[in-house]
Amino acid sequence: MTQLLYIANVRLPTEKAHGLQIMQNCEAFADSGAEVRLWTAHRVNTPALRDITDIWAHYGVKRNFTRRTVPCIDLIGLVPERADWLAKLIFHLQQTTFVLVALIGALFQQADIYYSREAITLFVLSLIKPKHTLAYEVHTMAGGRSGGWLRRQTLRRCGTIIPVTKRLGEDLVKLGADPARVLVAHDGIRQARFAQLPTQTEARTAVNWPQDAFIVGYVGRLHTMALDKGVSTLIEALKRVDGAVLALVGGPDDMAEILKQQWQNAGLNSNCFINAGQVTPERVPTYLSALDVCTMPFPWTEHFAYYASPMKLFEYMASGRAIVASDLPSTAEVVTNDESALLYPPGDVDALAAAIIRLRDDPALRSRLGNNAREQVMSHYTWDARARAILDKVTRRA
Repeated sequence: MTQLLYIANVRLPTEKAHGLQIMQNCEAFADSGAEVRLWTAHRVNTPALRDITDIWAHYGVKRNFTRRTVPCIDLIGLVPERADWLAKLIFHLQQTTFVLVALIGALFQQADIYYSREAITLFVLSLIKPKHTLAYEVHTMAGGRSGGWLRRQTLRRCGTIIPVTKRLGEDLVKLGADPARVLVAHDGIRQARFAQLPTQTEARTAVNWPQDAFIVGYVGRLHTMALDKGVSTLIEALKRVDGAVLALVGGPDDMAEILKQQWQNAGLNSNCFINAGQVTPERVPTYLSALDVCTMPFPWTEHFAYYASPMKLFEYMASGRAIVASDLPSTAEVVTNDESALLYPPGDVDALAAAIIRLRDDPALRSRLGNNAREQVMSHYTWDARARAILDKVTRRA
């Protein structure tokens, strides 16, 4: 049996999507025949998540892999606002201590695959582990001189490189990655999580939403890496859509409050703004089923355009609801305009409003787009299929 050690410098559980992605991927690796051990950082958690002791149950995955926390010096929660220099210092302290302790632990652990999303972790592991055992899952392009140097060194020292978009893979090859070692693997969904979805009527009853409303939703974090995710643009578009209700499912709460104020300042009915807040992963499919339209109004930035593989897109597809999304290259790798989604020019408020109005007025179109997207994600973008492809690539490289 293939032994896989997944090392992730993350806080678990977390309200961010990468926690769910990591847990579901570990489950899928184990389902695909690997013996999986997950190492995460021993971090100070938020009050809301501190009492969760069973992260397998929290994320709705099988307990078919083990998890160990790695000690580190974590002072991140003590940083005062606007103390950017101190925040960077404390972040590097946490990262350095985590990597060093993980390195010492890895000296006494044998695995066929050492898997991580962090360049520095794999760079340090490459000092003691064979190249063919190192698998690097890449989600962003590193910025700055030191980050770029570390990325290039890590690409040369790892046996398998796993970018989450095609453009990211191409750019990694330009940085020195051997094309033969690159496997593009988009994010995906846990198929069982979306196997038995409630009807829209059942879902709206469960979440106490109005049955006869036309509800346009955004599900997930309202910002990422300090980047706006376009919900303000969505509000501007909904000013042009008579009868629309906006539903936000996610956080943080302070950002949701700012958006609610924008909604009210635009003269829109406060009763037509629903903020569900942060919900547990197991409830997300129910909230998705309660929507008429799922939106992903990302602005044009280099990250969103070329390197983002947002889990929300695949979960939107699995819900069988119609999708409206910015026409970005990374999104167009997965969905096709007028076949599995409606795509519009990023930032174009009028085009976004027109797409939503079109879906409001055409239930048959909503059904066709939703069904096509669900069929596509179930056949091409599941974690199990992704895990099998990755394990096959790594073992063949070995």
